[in-house]
Amino acid sequence: MKNSFSPKNRASGTGSGAHAAQGVLVGSFDWWLFTIMLVILSIGLVMVLSASGIVAEQSNGDKYFFFKRQVLFALAGGLALWAAALLPRRWLYSIQYPALFFSLLLLLVTLSPLAPAINGAKRWIPVGPFSVQPMEFVKISLALYLAYFMSSKQDIIKTFSRGVIPPFAVTALFCFLLLLQPDFGSAVVLAGILFFMCVAGGTRFIYLFFSVALALAGALALAISSPYRLRRLMAFMDPFQDAHNTGYQLVQSLLAIGSGSFFGVGVGASKQKMFYLPEAHNDFIMAVLAEELGFVGMSIVMLLFAMLFWRCYRIVMGQSELRDRLTSFGLTVILAMGAVMNLAVVMGVAPPKGVPMPLMSYGGSSLVSTMLCVGLLMNFSRTAKACAPSS
Repeated sequence: MKNSFSPKNRASGTGSGAHAAQGVLVGSFDWWLFTIMLVILSIGLVMVLSASGIVAEQSNGDKYFFFKRQVLFALAGGLALWAAALLPRRWLYSIQYPALFFSLLLLLVTLSPLAPAINGAKRWIPVGPFSVQPMEFVKISLALYLAYFMSSKQDIIKTFSRGVIPPFAVTALFCFLLLLQPDFGSAVVLAGILFFMCVAGGTRFIYLFFSVALALAGALALAISSPYRLRRLMAFMDPFQDAHNTGYQLVQSLLAIGSGSFFGVGVGASKQKMFYLPEAHNDFIMAVLAEELGFVGMSIVMLLFAMLFWRCYRIVMGQSELRDRLTSFGLTVILAMGAVMNLAVVMGVAPPKGVPMPLMSYGGSSLVSTMLCVGLLMNFSRTAKACAPSS
């Protein structure tokens, strides 16, 4: 099977390129990508303000509490974005292993007594008045490692022992630690990143087929063996059957979406955010957006995300070096999976998982890591040629 991600003018399997090896950035940034990201972020800030006010006033005595923190997170994300956009490529390509080991260390810390259990899960590390969720940065570290492995091991990528086992073993280790937290949804995200990177990198189809089958069997076994996960799965199949317990959140989300009708009830006028819909400003912020802005507002936001991913696609396909192309592809997968999985949960298409909406949901780790991905894609946009996929 031909690897369509291998540029014709690639000189070697490493794919680092002369401009990457010397850290030289040519051309200008993709300002369309930045502008679209900024518009989505602005909408997200407005929705965080709208969705969190009533909860913030009751729990913190300040209805702007979450909004002000989200603004600080956005400023921190802006610094991360520009640092990533200006980072010399050779520096970026020298940290894949340090970033991987640091991410592993952070996950181990979440399982230690240093990390508190919140809602029965240990996913956050307290840092002063804030908390860091390592998973958001594990995704980027894994994408950097997989891009390095797939580009530098093209001569053995189709072999099982040397081309399949190493990336699968690394990803499995991170998934195992996430399941111990427990965080089943994040483990699914990492497995998804691995799958798409393997497809782009040229892994044999037969290996991918059996790995997907094994992963699905394992996921089903985990769901059946855990009463909590089994209840959530059954609630997903028919949330209205237990609308006051396991299906409550999904039912409230669907009620919010249905209440929005065509034009919505107006910004700030949502009823579901008034203690009916849990996590209204976090994972289910899109339900509040659908209620307040309706089908029209939801369509506009979806169009903005489609434009964002189109710019990402142009950046990916415009790279002349394999490692550049795979790295930018991995970053795009992170953004796209976050948006698709969040919408799938909010609309009841997938079982409930704690996946935030990129640039929209409240949360510092999610917002900073998302803007970091955008900054790295802007970095790659400076070496992207006109999008003209090869035949």
